[in-house]
Amino acid sequence: MEQLHTERLQISLMTLNDGDLLFELDQDPAVMQYINGGKVTSAQEIEDIYIPRLAKYINPERGWGLWKVSLKEHPSSFLGWILIRPMHFFTLSPSYSDLEIGWRFKQSTWGRGIATESAKAVMEHLLATQQNIKYFSAIADEENLASINIMKKLGMKYIEKLSHPDVEGDVDVVLYSKDTKKAN
Repeated sequence: MEQLHTERLQISLMTLNDGDLLFELDQDPAVMQYINGGKVTSAQEIEDIYIPRLAKYINPERGWGLWKVSLKEHPSSFLGWILIRPMHFFTLSPSYSDLEIGWRFKQSTWGRGIATESAKAVMEHLLATQQNIKYFSAIADEENLASINIMKKLGMKYIEKLSHPDVEGDVDVVLYSKDTKKAN
């Protein structure tokens, strides 16, 4: 399996057998605050919802999936993940040249630049190995200033406020995007 490395981190695609790691991460209400208001995820939800959703878009050849992030000096440590999939994947019109990037990390990593460092490494890897990526885009709750700050550090610009594409009901998010063909 392909692994990426930064100065501090080891990054590799998660598999459908990593449900225990997803469960572990989602047990902190602070981690889940801007996902669903702080409700922890049950093991049943991981098995019945999260793993089947991941199975629909995981594609190692294209780098789509959840990238597991660990400390390089402690490879068994699990810090969180970076999501990569086409924007609007779960709609009738996915955008294959506009990749959604997202992240979820343990509180112990917050404020240490780990999300930015790992997201940047995954983006650079995909740009070096894939030809058709025109944009990287990310969405977040407009009150999630930490995630919005990461988007800005990744060179993304505010596009618009919109209804969350993968959630039923009126859940508004902000969309940021980076044109990969423009020099920054």
